[in-house]
Amino acid sequence: MLTKPVQEAINHQIKSELHSAYVYLAMTAYCEAMNLRGFAHWMRMQSREELSHAMKLFAYVNDRGGRITLQAIDAPPFDFNSPLEMMEEVLQHERKVTGMINALYEVALKENDYATQVHLQWFLTEQVEEEKNASEIVERLKMIGAQTAGLLLLDRELGARSKAE
Repeated sequence: MLTKPVQEAINHQIKSELHSAYVYLAMTAYCEAMNLRGFAHWMRMQSREELSHAMKLFAYVNDRGGRITLQAIDAPPFDFNSPLEMMEEVLQHERKVTGMINALYEVALKENDYATQVHLQWFLTEQVEEEKNASEIVERLKMIGAQTAGLLLLDRELGARSKAE
C-alpha cells in the first residue's frame, strides 16, 4: 500500500506527464503549421511517449492499491519564434521534469517506500536520455543557424524516428 505522501506525489507526476504529452502535441501542431513534418513526427512520438509514462505510473498506483486522482492540466505553449526556440523550450521542459522525478524519488526515500524507489529508477534513466536527445537537437539547430538546407536535412532525420524511444 502506498503512503498518502507517495500517492499524492505520484498523482501529481501523472498530471505532469499528461501535461508533457499535451506540450508535445501543441508543438506537433506548431511544426505542422510550419510545414516541418519531420519535427512534427518527432513531437508526436514524444507526446505518445509521455502519455505512456503517465500510464506506467497510473498502473503502478493501481497495482499498489492506491487511488488515482486526476488533476486539471494547464494549456501548453503553442507558438514559437523558431524551431530553435521550440527545442530550447523542450530542453527546459525536460530539465523541469527531471527535477520533478527527483523530488518524487525523494518522497519515496523519506517514506521508506523501496518498491516505489525501484519503480522510479526507470524514470530517472529515461530523463537522462530525454535531456540528451533535446540537447543534441538544440546544439544542431544552433550549428545550422539560418541555413534552410540544414534545417530541412534535420527535419528529414527527425521524421525517420520509428518509435517512442
